[in-house]
Amino acid sequence: MRIIGLTGGIATGKSTVSNLFKGNGFPVVDADVVARKSSVVSRLISLPFDVNSFCCLCWFTSQDVLKKGSGGWRKVVAAFGEDILQENGEVDRPKLGQIVFTDPSKRQLLNRILAPYISYGILWEVFKLWMKGCKIIILDVPLLFEAKIDRWTKPIIVVWVDPETQLQRLMARDRTSAQDAQNRINAQMPLDVKRTKADIVIDNNGSLEDLNESFRKIIDQITKPLTWTEFWLSRQGAIVAFLSIFSGVFGCKKLLARL
Repeated sequence: MRIIGLTGGIATGKSTVSNLFKGNGFPVVDADVVARKSSVVSRLISLPFDVNSFCCLCWFTSQDVLKKGSGGWRKVVAAFGEDILQENGEVDRPKLGQIVFTDPSKRQLLNRILAPYISYGILWEVFKLWMKGCKIIILDVPLLFEAKIDRWTKPIIVVWVDPETQLQRLMARDRTSAQDAQNRINAQMPLDVKRTKADIVIDNNGSLEDLNESFRKIIDQITKPLTWTEFWLSRQGAIVAFLSIFSGVFGCKKLLARL
């Protein structure tokens, strides 16, 4: 099984590339969709900034994780104090979001607290696709590197644009000021750093037609035959391995019976 990591930054066009994969029949595990399926507050309601700028774990934390009395709730309250609670004792998510958005050290602290909860939703979706026999899976995670999910994926595709293009697109898309847009961009890992970690880079500085052309070029790269390691990790490989072991054991029993 080949798990391909797809990432980028805010306003780079990663979602467009993800939709191109879906349109071409590739199964895509979308972090935002996983979050919604898990009853996740994927966008902290009433916050004026994109969830991508909040923290790399918030997409994957279900409401139960921060529900009053839960383990996650106790850890967060112990770390951030009771000031983040509403009158009913539940976490005031917008208030918590404002705290971690403006303070990188607090954002890292929240990440560490919620780290045990990050992987479940995505791994479950990948497992279901594995059970269906999918050989190639696209893992669409905006903060792939920050959440350390890149270690599960190969190759890694980064959708890249230059800083000025990213800023202008974000300002136009969200009708926000240059300062606000830059703050949101700065809250993420720099695209040039992500680019150095990529196996495949899609330059999306051009038009949609240019993007479609770039996408067509990478199809051949990602659909090449599975390596032996990838094959044995697929459902088909697991079945072959199981049958081989079963046949070997059965054959040995028959041989011993004749002795």
